[in-house]
Amino acid sequence: MFAEIFFFLPSALPYVRAIDNQEKNCYNRAMRKVLPEIFLKLADGCKSPLYLVGGSVRDCLDGLPLFENADWDIAAACSEEELTAAAEKAGFAVRAVYPRTGTVKLTGENGVSCEFTRFRHDTYRAGVHAPAEVTFTDDLAVDATRRDFCCNAVYYDIRADRFVDPLGGIGDIRAKKLRTVAPAEKVFGEDGLRLMRLARQAAQTGYTPDEECMAGAKSHAKLIGDIVPERVFRELMLLLHADEKQNDCTAPYRGLRILKETDVLKEILPELAAGDGMAQNARFHDHDVLEHSLRTVLYAPPAVRLAALLHDVGKPYCMLENGNYHGHEIEGARIARDILTRLKAPAAVTERVSLLVRLHMRDLDLKMKENKVRRELVLYYPFLDEFFAVKQADYSACKDDLSEAPTVVKWKEILSRMRREGVPFSLKELAVNGADVQSAGVPAKNTADVLHALLLDCAADGARNDRKRLLKLSAAAAAKLKNV
Repeated sequence: MFAEIFFFLPSALPYVRAIDNQEKNCYNRAMRKVLPEIFLKLADGCKSPLYLVGGSVRDCLDGLPLFENADWDIAAACSEEELTAAAEKAGFAVRAVYPRTGTVKLTGENGVSCEFTRFRHDTYRAGVHAPAEVTFTDDLAVDATRRDFCCNAVYYDIRADRFVDPLGGIGDIRAKKLRTVAPAEKVFGEDGLRLMRLARQAAQTGYTPDEECMAGAKSHAKLIGDIVPERVFRELMLLLHADEKQNDCTAPYRGLRILKETDVLKEILPELAAGDGMAQNARFHDHDVLEHSLRTVLYAPPAVRLAALLHDVGKPYCMLENGNYHGHEIEGARIARDILTRLKAPAAVTERVSLLVRLHMRDLDLKMKENKVRRELVLYYPFLDEFFAVKQADYSACKDDLSEAPTVVKWKEILSRMRREGVPFSLKELAVNGADVQSAGVPAKNTADVLHALLLDCAADGARNDRKRLLKLSAAAAAKLKNV
């Protein structure tokens, strides 16, 4: 059977839009080819039609590849009890059931996961993500209006193999447009998280929000403050990795620009947004502080984009406090830690980003002596790839220059020499271990400090990593410790 596409007229009476056979075959192949077999079993076991809805349908219609391990959203007019029974019979494991919202989380074979939500209408308290009141319905068109954007409100009837489009979302997908399912003032006024979702989905899809959408988001920017920090951080990280869907490295930058233009950035990262319009030395910079930060993300690989975003977060503070940017990397490390603590980011992420912010100005003038560079290369060896990536992105963002950053060139040359010399970069590569150091008389409580000192000593020359020499230095350290 060919896929069919249905629209709903204002009277809610469906009609079939005329589409040619080639288009039908294209949609049919795209969805059926990747749809795990277990969904077909589930649809056959449901009394009511079972629909895919949301991002998977949008991406299919947009010609993007879908994968079996994608997150699938399904919906129907049936109750969660009916769906649960059919799901277990089809081979799904039920992970959670939420009767209040009619939601069921399912896991199938080969890691397939999906979330079912019963057709419903939601009523919100202003800005709060969770609905205050849920009313279940049998009407797909009513369910569509509780979603965010029309492009996400296209339904795929699994059993009938047809697309149902109550709000004209297919036209938006073709036009690459983000349009809210109801007046933008209402949509963003209901749920503050949609402010982040707007920027993130625009970045992921490459779609352009219409004027009403942007105006509605801007007028409700403060409602992001009603969203729990963990959700804000999660959306921010998804935005910073928004290029994964379409392999477009400009995607995170576009999303950040939307956060700026809607004033949401001022609410979630006021310390960063304070750099908007703050001029920098034109000899080295083509952009103000904020734009430079956003462009640093543009040039950064995924692993360091959060650090890239926050690397100059200390500049506005220093300018307002001291009238210059001196020491902004030190203040920036502190502010970055405060921001990530506020957003309840994982502790490891907070520490790593704070370190990279603190290090990003290292040897900017290329005057650091080689012995000191060597020590720092050993000291920060586990973070070197990320350090180089941030330095490079920062350099490129100054004047949109893709040539290799001079500091990175210098440090990589020294690093290559050290490797040729056999310099140890970790305690495992050191010619002595903890037991050796203790046998030389170093107390157990001082062992780690002595080993670390030996490692840094060897940074000057790989020939220093000699067992006899290091044992002699350990004995000398032990003697000093006795006299303390």
